[in-house]
Amino acid sequence: MERSTRQRSAIEETLSKVGQPMLPQALLAAAQQIVPSLSLATVYRNLKALEAEGRIEVVTLPGEPARYEMRKHHHHHFHCKGCDQVIDIDACPGNLSHLLPRGFVLEDHQITLYGKCPACR
Repeated sequence: MERSTRQRSAIEETLSKVGQPMLPQALLAAAQQIVPSLSLATVYRNLKALEAEGRIEVVTLPGEPARYEMRKHHHHHFHCKGCDQVIDIDACPGNLSHLLPRGFVLEDHQITLYGKCPACR
């Protein structure tokens, strides 16, 4: 387990406070409000450690750079095609096994809805 540092605490605090998936550069800018000397290399190093510990999740969208969020309950995402923001959707259609080809077993799923947020609409 990594030792707690001011930089790591600032990263975790920022991810918790924002409450939605963040790009590392956006995370850096926000966390620098807490620790001005924070660097992008430090952000990446801490994100890797936090992911290894299971404290954060990587949100991957096709053709997009990875975003990071605090680990939470099972949920899905909405990606605004206007402003590129990704927000959580606290809902799930449930069991999707009926969509599988015969003989296949579902182990996990991720659903991303695409559209425009109210500000971009």
